[in-house]
Amino acid sequence: MKQVKFRSVLLLLLIVLLGLGLALFCLRYTFRGEAWASFSANGHAYTDGVVRTGQVLDRNGTVLYDGPSGVYHEDSALRQATLHAVGDQLGNISTSALEAFQSRLIGFDPLTGTLSGGHKVYLTIDADLSRTAWEALDGRKGVAAVYNYQTGDILCMVSNPSFDPADPPEISDDDSDYEGVYLNRLLSGLYTPGSVFKVVTTAAALEQLPGVEERTFTCDGSVTIGDQVITCPYAHGEMDLSDAFARSCNGVYAQLAVELGADVLQDYARQAGLLEGFSGIPTVSGLFTAGSGGDLGWSGVGQYEDMVNPCAMLALMGSIASDDRAATPRLLYRETGVLGLPAAIPAKEKRAAVFTAETRQTLRDMMAHNVQETYGQSRFGDLAVCAKSGTAEVSDGAPHAWFVGFVDDSTLPLAFVVVVEHGGSGSDVAGSVAAQLLEQAQS
Repeated sequence: MKQVKFRSVLLLLLIVLLGLGLALFCLRYTFRGEAWASFSANGHAYTDGVVRTGQVLDRNGTVLYDGPSGVYHEDSALRQATLHAVGDQLGNISTSALEAFQSRLIGFDPLTGTLSGGHKVYLTIDADLSRTAWEALDGRKGVAAVYNYQTGDILCMVSNPSFDPADPPEISDDDSDYEGVYLNRLLSGLYTPGSVFKVVTTAAALEQLPGVEERTFTCDGSVTIGDQVITCPYAHGEMDLSDAFARSCNGVYAQLAVELGADVLQDYARQAGLLEGFSGIPTVSGLFTAGSGGDLGWSGVGQYEDMVNPCAMLALMGSIASDDRAATPRLLYRETGVLGLPAAIPAKEKRAAVFTAETRQTLRDMMAHNVQETYGQSRFGDLAVCAKSGTAEVSDGAPHAWFVGFVDDSTLPLAFVVVVEHGGSGSDVAGSVAAQLLEQAQS
């Protein structure tokens, strides 16, 4: 009798342990199932470490990559234009959709597991606009990007050099043609900003130096600050702040930087969002080391040790263009699962407004003046383009060419950034790429 009782108790204990084990498994399956399914050893989702489920598409439904077949879009130019957004099959581009959105592509479901064949992941990019940007860069290294500052959608994100992911070349470590090819320069690049940083120095001057808009400045072609000479391409003569901004006078802006002081400029670079990344997509943080004397002057010009991430500058342009808070840039447009039903609709995030409303309006006016008086409105047709160019001096060759800005129109709320490495003149070289992008974007 005692033996029967003992066995009954033991059996009951085993049943309880089994129930607890099943409950624990179900709990972990519910909360960890997606991670298990995304593990690279899962043969249902991966082949040789490459995601073989789901599809990556652009915002208009163009299939850029098909997981089950491992096939990219048929157009070679389009494949190269969207490489850094979509990714390569070896996973070298860590910020790409094939890496960042693996779990979404696999489309794990607690009921069906990975048997549904994966999800469709729609990116915010427009494939045709991306191809236009890639062709406009014309083989030169750099970045071309456009985003909607009302929705946050990045419509174009082109980083060059690129390659054809359907026919990848053999790339050696010392091959200069492919230097940094796996780096998405929009998200992970850092560049000396040159004169595009004068947008930040201008904002600081407007808010911290009373009456600065009414002051008259004189440029003789150079100014000595401490033991350094700050030079301009030529003597600009007498001008107000708006003209100094349009002519991108280094002498005036170096003196303004010294008058503002290092701490103020550091604070405004931070307010502008140039010194840290932001939520939504991973970006690198910029650098601002003001120094003192001539070094501080060059910092206010956008030289010395200033370093800026192009996506952060893109977001800043959107913030200046907005009446209130601009949308945070995003890459995930939507996601659909079985039978095309929505699996995820990413929320639109807003960033805190930069500077005061009055300062943003003044910057919009000044940047519009730049286009009308310096860069040429005819390049942009009837678009209300506000822009700032930059020719950033670097130690290893010709200057980097920058052109940043936005369309001041609620019906076409686009901000843009173009960087052409060692391109020379920001207005001529990068501005030409921007003009082609905006022409395509409005069509």
